[in-house]
Amino acid sequence: MRRDTHALTRHEYDLVIIGAGIFGACAAWDAVHRGLSVALIEKSDFCQATSAHYFKMIHGGLRYLQHLDLRRTRESSHEQSTFFRVAPHLAYPLPIIMPTYGHGFKGKEILRVGFFLYEILMTGRNRNISDPKQKLPKARFISPQEVLECFPGLDRKNLSGGVLFYDGQVYNPPRLALSFIRSAVNGGLDAANYLEVTKYIQKGNRVIGVCARDFFSGNELEIRGKVVLNASGPWAHQLNEKTLGKKIKSSPTFSRDLVMVASRPLTKKYAFAHLVKSRDTDALFDRGGRHIFIMPWRGYSLIGVWHQVHKDSPEEIIVSDEELQRFVDEINHSYKGVDISLDDVTMVNTGLILFGSKNNQGEADNYSFGKRTILIDHSKVDNSEGLITLIGVRATMARREAEKAVDLMFKKLGRKASKSRTDVTPIYGGEIDNFEEFFKKAMDQQIPPLHAGIMRALIHNYGSQYHRVLKYTKEDPLWTETFENSTVLKAEVVHAVREEMAQKLEDVVFRRTDLGTAINPGEITLQSCAELMAKELKWGKARQKKELREVKSIFSRKGPWRRAKTQSNCDDI
Repeated sequence: MRRDTHALTRHEYDLVIIGAGIFGACAAWDAVHRGLSVALIEKSDFCQATSAHYFKMIHGGLRYLQHLDLRRTRESSHEQSTFFRVAPHLAYPLPIIMPTYGHGFKGKEILRVGFFLYEILMTGRNRNISDPKQKLPKARFISPQEVLECFPGLDRKNLSGGVLFYDGQVYNPPRLALSFIRSAVNGGLDAANYLEVTKYIQKGNRVIGVCARDFFSGNELEIRGKVVLNASGPWAHQLNEKTLGKKIKSSPTFSRDLVMVASRPLTKKYAFAHLVKSRDTDALFDRGGRHIFIMPWRGYSLIGVWHQVHKDSPEEIIVSDEELQRFVDEINHSYKGVDISLDDVTMVNTGLILFGSKNNQGEADNYSFGKRTILIDHSKVDNSEGLITLIGVRATMARREAEKAVDLMFKKLGRKASKSRTDVTPIYGGEIDNFEEFFKKAMDQQIPPLHAGIMRALIHNYGSQYHRVLKYTKEDPLWTETFENSTVLKAEVVHAVREEMAQKLEDVVFRRTDLGTAINPGEITLQSCAELMAKELKWGKARQKKELREVKSIFSRKGPWRRAKTQSNCDDI
């Protein structure tokens, strides 16, 4: 992945994609895989916004049964399995326990009916998955004693047991998006980060490309395409209105979702789903509130999701201490055994997702959640030919919704669409039939020798391509070292710059490596990382200091209440 902005101006593409979150990344991969020439541009870094900060879950669609949305449940189950199949290094099953109480909607009887239907809709979920640990077992109901063994702090009054079921988890969302992008680059995609679209190029009522400004040089360039896909998420309508000069009808509502990362393991083997007082107002079958999840992740705990209707610009995402405390209080009230405080929180992840449209959506305890991805053919909406807008709801559905968008592009191009094969084609790093066997073989063959926790993290992040990182250790043996209290090799920083288009310190700290995805790694690590990048990119002292200030500012926004903490979870990964 080389950042060559001039290459983007040399010819007309079949497709220009704006926005390199998970939906734009999947669209680029699907389009290239089906033979289209594609350019992908992003105004900041790849997977910088919501796609980097969601709850790291790949939902199988169980919640949609509450709405009797059987089609969405079925589609979600299929897409969940697709991630397990094409990205086994980054996506894997997650066991979850949901307690049951009494004999009503919170009891086992109703859930048995729900899971019976769920199992029918999930038929074929393990098709073409060879690794036993990547296969989703059937749900099973467990006794109160089994539930309390895992979560002894639960309220025991009327506890009738629980259900153990499986959903999906992502090891590192930014690396998942990068794997899709790199797959597309290997297939011919031209991509560049830090290119902001300033306007559409129009010929009559047809959009024939975009004008973009280079963040670093300030230069303007024209990128031409037969079709333009706006996949910039919460920025999509804002960009369309600005560049088309037309007010877009029914602008979508977004929720600012919030997920906390906790330093201590609140649960080890199983994730935990528990009811809270907030409700989904559209649910036809309400168990008494929506579910908050507490789940293990890379030696930490993830807690989410807290929703807040967002009415400001996409850039203005603020989490106050008071709001975070309300979230903590609701968790402690619902499950007293967790006993969490702000001192346990190492980081807060936030992003904007589509929300519902009910009048009461802004009320504190009632929400109407977004149900469907928005796919707009602008020729039918505002007579703008050659423009499509895609705004996704859930990362789980990114590949499938991208496929639908590319199908529409073929129609706009007047060409017959070839069948998409991205649901069975491993993405970059995904050529692993059995993760544990691959890991053991890598441990036996590794040169230089690495700690098992470091090697496991390396394979999770880079999959079958992990050797592309290790090759840099031959150039400089010091790059075999890890950063302080981390599993991240210094070679990963060099790899990020030379092969993954990392342009800024924050790109490496938050998206190319694990350094800052869960906790502030500390002054020594940040300084060392900045020095490595400075040498690779020939930064002067002033630029190096600027990059450090910006990263520290981001850490401040992700948790202004907390002290910087460092710890090693090497043995837990």
